Amino acid sequence: MAHDDIEDSTVYKVVLNHEEQYSIWPVDRENPNGWRDEGTSGSKEECLSHIDKVWTDMRPLSLRRQMEREAS
Repeated sequence: MAHDDIEDSTVYKVVLNHEEQYSIWPVDRENPNGWRDEGTSGSKEECLSHIDKVWTDMRPLSLRRQMEREAS
């Protein structure tokens, strides 16, 4: 059986870092350092779909703030 054929039954959660960048992490594992729960959990596909909807600006928060300061 190919690795891709194995169904992923892991429940994931959406996590967010200090730069407001998103990722997914298994719900039963402690978050990596610097990452906090965003509040969404579910299948891998559900979590990735949520991220696609909410992460509309891929720039790190520090860059967005710097660009805002330079524009004003």
